[in-house]
Amino acid sequence: MPETTKVVPLTCHGHSRPVPHIHFSSIVEEDQYYLISACKDKNPMLRNGTTGDWIGTFLGHNGAVWQSRLSTDATLAATASADFSAKVWDTHTGEALHTLQHNHIVRAVAFPNQPRPQILATGGMEKKLRIFDLSRGSSASSPINDSSSAAPAMSYEIGAGVHTGTIKSIVWTADPNILVTASEDKKIRWWDLRTQSTVGEYTVEGVVGTCEMDNTSADGILNVASGHSVYFFNSTAPGTLIKSIKTPYEIASVALHSGQRKFVTGGSSQNDTWVRVWDFDEEKELETNKGHHGPIWSVSFSPDGKLYATGSEDGTVKLWKFTTGPYGLWK
Repeated sequence: MPETTKVVPLTCHGHSRPVPHIHFSSIVEEDQYYLISACKDKNPMLRNGTTGDWIGTFLGHNGAVWQSRLSTDATLAATASADFSAKVWDTHTGEALHTLQHNHIVRAVAFPNQPRPQILATGGMEKKLRIFDLSRGSSASSPINDSSSAAPAMSYEIGAGVHTGTIKSIVWTADPNILVTASEDKKIRWWDLRTQSTVGEYTVEGVVGTCEMDNTSADGILNVASGHSVYFFNSTAPGTLIKSIKTPYEIASVALHSGQRKFVTGGSSQNDTWVRVWDFDEEKELETNKGHHGPIWSVSFSPDGKLYATGSEDGTVKLWKFTTGPYGLWK
């Protein structure tokens, strides 16, 4: 059994229900970056990524928020909610810039990797991958005929009928034309916006947990948690698996630090609330960290790779130092 390291995590309080997803911005200025947390309490929160200090809460959803993401420059936030909408927010004012109506629960949102992005991808229980054009239209955007006078943001669906399960995650690759979806039909799919069709597909073994890009490297390795396994894909070569590692545990979430060649996983049950650090090459467990009191639905490294954050069923976000020496609030 690996030793439990004595890293004391910082705990970010404020949410009153489970936290299904967390996401970091890129480094914005002078080593500063931000963290957003989705929560079933309907109130996603923006925080200082280094310290976890609360900056603001985005108010306006009427149902659980399943996923939230920041644009790379942290000027915009996007949220996916059980109230059948996705929203795009101004992170400086907290104002909702767009409310994008759907016909079912929205589980996933994604911006392309560019400052102040003008498009948003959404997915969820409709089983439809939608692309919204945020440069046109108003805040009351709807795919259904809306009687209001405001013009809705234009949207189109990609790959109609291809997803046979709820879309749980969408991530944009380094190529602005290629994005990836992870669905409850156990398939990871690569999509090309130019042809609006799949250019790669991979079937995983179990229930899809997280599907996220490694944000500690430029080209990005795609990290997927599914069943007892973690999968690492070359995100720029659609469908190309670098390696998969089977573990003794049900894994809910995974994040890779490609520079240090280590990855972190989160347990998926009330009996497994551990955060584990693994060696990517030797495929062995290095550390086991206790702190959460519920499954760990989301894990991500900060953009500088010096800490990682976890979001849990227990309603907290925790920050864990991943560097030697002082950093942030760790002296």
